Amino acid sequence: MPPDPAYPLNAWYPAAWGHEIGRELFARKICDQNVVFYRRQDGVAVALEDACWHRLLPLSLGRLRGDEVMCGYHGLVFNSAGRCSFMPAQKTINPSACVRAFPLVERHRLIWLWPGDPALADPAKLPDFYWNDGTDWVGDGGTFVSLKCDWRLVVDNLMDLTHETYVHAGSIGDEAILEAPFEATHDERTATLTRWMIGIEPPPFWARQLGKPGLVDRWQIVRCEAPAVVVGDVGVAPTGTGARQGDRTQGVNGAFLAALAPETATTCHYFWNFVRTFHRDDSGLTAALQKAHVNQDAGVYDQDHRVLEAQQRAILENPRQPFYNLNIDAGALWARRLIDDLVARERPSAAE
Repeated sequence: MPPDPAYPLNAWYPAAWGHEIGRELFARKICDQNVVFYRRQDGVAVALEDACWHRLLPLSLGRLRGDEVMCGYHGLVFNSAGRCSFMPAQKTINPSACVRAFPLVERHRLIWLWPGDPALADPAKLPDFYWNDGTDWVGDGGTFVSLKCDWRLVVDNLMDLTHETYVHAGSIGDEAILEAPFEATHDERTATLTRWMIGIEPPPFWARQLGKPGLVDRWQIVRCEAPAVVVGDVGVAPTGTGARQGDRTQGVNGAFLAALAPETATTCHYFWNFVRTFHRDDSGLTAALQKAHVNQDAGVYDQDHRVLEAQQRAILENPRQPFYNLNIDAGALWARRLIDDLVARERPSAAE
């Protein structure tokens, strides 16, 4: 039996980068729902159910006709609201002939999709992802499509950075992470894990970015906005220069960004970026940082993904629950609780 999907449907999920959607049909599965995307001639992005009303052929195998999609099997045409506007060999159009049109918002360089009840799709509930706008923070990210793991495993990974010591040794990993105290906090929508490492040797990656000798104060402030976004405020500054008190001007500040979309119960799409406030005009550094994160041999994200996909295989082969937890799991546990609460609200109770 396949795993039970554990994602809320009444939520905004990233579906594509804005630049991915144009005047060609673009298919992607979000929360076990096949969706076809395109842009109308006025530039507005559209998301429709990727299955023709007539014989269920994916509409993504058809073509655009103006602002409408023509099915590649029998030529039925659907407008951007999902209603059929043409049927072959008949003048009368069946009034039930339509496909689902999904609520969609384009913001923070991403296309966000609402796979649940469209009446509940409130743009005010879009995740805060302003770091990705390319204004004060700069960086070029990418997408890991169909990453072979439950999307919540990625949340776990990002909310507990002690794994850096072992998975990312030689770049951002450092044993000081294991010794530093941390604080886990939460509210109704977010969970945050805060860790400061005071007066430590900087790990290799951060030593290169800082470009100054000596000990540093290092911070990791990781925030999950349930269900689908994790942002890590990270950086280093020469020790004693006031970073912990709010003055980071002597240091270097970056942020890792993760916007996640479940594809199925055991696969997900991972929209990532690493942005920074230092050397903002250095396009060479932007390219180098992007390459360093996805280098097949030693990229930070590739190192994580090998672990996450192996973990998912082990879960399927050894389905014991629950996981065992350590103190370091506090941030991940609060994030999971927020996600579980969202899922529970959508499911009828056993008494109903």
